[in-house]
Amino acid sequence: MAKDWDVLHLSTDFYNEYLPYLWKMDVLGMAQQGILQIPAPMIDPKHRNVVGYYSRFQVTAYNKNLVAADKVPKLWEDLLKPEYKGKKFAADIRPTEVAALVPAWGLERTIDFARKIAAQDPMWVRGGSRTVTAIAAGEVPMMIGPNFHTTKRAIGKDKLGNLQYVALEPVPVRLSLEEAIQTGAKNPHAALLFLEWMASHESQKIADEHEPAISSLHVRGGIVEQELRGKKLSTVSWDHHQQMDQWQAKVVEAYGFPQAEIKR
Repeated sequence: MAKDWDVLHLSTDFYNEYLPYLWKMDVLGMAQQGILQIPAPMIDPKHRNVVGYYSRFQVTAYNKNLVAADKVPKLWEDLLKPEYKGKKFAADIRPTEVAALVPAWGLERTIDFARKIAAQDPMWVRGGSRTVTAIAAGEVPMMIGPNFHTTKRAIGKDKLGNLQYVALEPVPVRLSLEEAIQTGAKNPHAALLFLEWMASHESQKIADEHEPAISSLHVRGGIVEQELRGKKLSTVSWDHHQQMDQWQAKVVEAYGFPQAEIKR
């Protein structure tokens, strides 16, 4: 344990492993009573001392010169049309965006969709940052699943304005930047105030300006809340948080990648 750190970031992949080492403070109760100014949906209702400050959602990025305006998909099912078959779009081999459709669609429908996406013969890639840059350069026509903030960052660097995006509905939305105070922290009360400040409009504005565009869905007026307002969402809630790894594994299996043969 790093005793010089008051606040810990709880990686989603190892979330449960952090829990025994956190200060048992009822942050949710304090927020509900108005002691702390933190929107209650930001706080894990089961482990009431963990706060998730940002909301990540995923979009479909495309090059406006390679994908005609009337061919831009509007729904996930549009990607299954014949005109999108045969290297017409890129898909990430870490299928966060497809796995995050489970809350809206259920697991069975999501897995069926994943099989159909694989049958479209997409360009398999890893990572949104690299691929959206390739889209802006005209090397890739379209990609499903880059994070919104990743796409916005790339758009800011695209001097020709080729890079565009659309949020397919239901829009997959996930928690991000989960933080909590370490048990035995040297400055626990200062850390508590830091947790509160991270949820403030001032902090969220900084995140929108510099990340960029990665504020919380639960902070009205932020870029994320404005982008998602009125759209149908598939929200990976706190209850679903720890199931994402399992869902992603199921989607990867449905994609049907070749398996290494182990000879003994």
